[in-house]
Amino acid sequence: MTTLDSDLPLIDLHRHLDGNVRLTTILDLARQHGVELPADTAEELLPYVQIDGNEPGLMAFLERFQYLTAILVDLDACRRIAYENVLDLQRHGIDYAELRFSPWFMAESHQLDPAGVVAAVADGVAQGREETGLPCQLIGILSRTYGPEICHRELDALLANRQHLVAVDLAGDEAGFPAPLFKEHFRKVADEGLAVTVHAGEADGAQSVWSAINDLGASRIGHGFRSLEDPALVEYLAEHEIPLEVCITSNLHISAVVDYPSHPVTELAEAGLKVTLNSDDPSISGIDLPHELEKAAPATGLNADQIRQARLNAIDAAFLSEAEKTELRAKKSG
Repeated sequence: MTTLDSDLPLIDLHRHLDGNVRLTTILDLARQHGVELPADTAEELLPYVQIDGNEPGLMAFLERFQYLTAILVDLDACRRIAYENVLDLQRHGIDYAELRFSPWFMAESHQLDPAGVVAAVADGVAQGREETGLPCQLIGILSRTYGPEICHRELDALLANRQHLVAVDLAGDEAGFPAPLFKEHFRKVADEGLAVTVHAGEADGAQSVWSAINDLGASRIGHGFRSLEDPALVEYLAEHEIPLEVCITSNLHISAVVDYPSHPVTELAEAGLKVTLNSDDPSISGIDLPHELEKAAPATGLNADQIRQARLNAIDAAFLSEAEKTELRAKKSG
C-alpha cells in the first residue's frame, strides 16, 4: 500500500491562500506596479520567500509573507492569486480544499478595502472552481496579531461577504493574543452560523486549545500538537472527535520541532486523536500535500495505515454536508 492510495480523495483542510503565491506572479505584479523586490528572477527571489531550514519561531516565519503581500496592490491582484490558488490545487492533484485567508493582512500593504479583498478573493476562487471543476471553500481569518479592535473590523469585512465563507479562523500571534480576547468576535461568528477552526496548541500550550474550544467554540483545531501536554485534553479531544489540522513541515519550519522524527504526530495518532495532514503555506515551506503524505508523514514515524486514516479523517472533518462527503468518497472509489 502506498501513502497515496488512489481510492481516497486528496484533501487539504489547512492551506493559507495568502501563503501560496507563485514566484512568477510576484515578479509579474511587481513589474506592473513598480513594487521593489530584492531580486529580478524567480531563482534569485526564492530564498527571500521560501524557507531553507528552520525559522526561530512563528513570528519570524510570518515575516516570509512580506513579498507575498507586497504585490497585492489592488483588488485585481487579490483576485488573481485566489484564482491561481485553485489552479495550483488542481496541479497538485487535490480533490477538495478549504482555503483560508486574512483580508486585513492582504489589504494592509496598500490600504485596500478589506471587504473588497474578501469579495475579490471569492470571485477569483469562483472563477477557478468554474474552470477546473474542483470543489473548494473559503475560511476567513481573524489575524489576532492586530489586536481585538482591528479584528472587529476584519470580522465586519468577512461577515459583509458571509455567503462566500464556510468558517472563520483565528490565526497569528497565539501566545501574545490569547483566545479569550476574541470571545465577542466568535459569538458573532456563531450567530451567523459559520463553523469555527482556531490556530491553537502550536506556539502556545494545551491551555490555548482548551480556550479555543471553550471560549471560541472551535470544532476543529489548527495544528494542536501541544495538546499532548495535558492528558485530560487528549482524552477530551478523542472523546469528542475534534479534528486536528496537523501541518508537519510547517511546524518544523517555525522550530516548534527539531526535525521530522521529533514531530509528535505519531503520538497524536496513537492516542486516538482525529489527525488530518495539511500543507499550511506551500510557497513558504516549498511543499505540497503529496509531499506531506509521501515524505514528511513517513519521516515522522507514521505508518501507511495511520496516513490512510488521516486521509479518511479529513473527509469526516471537512466543512461539508454528509451528502457532499458521500459524493467526494464516491468520486474516488467509483
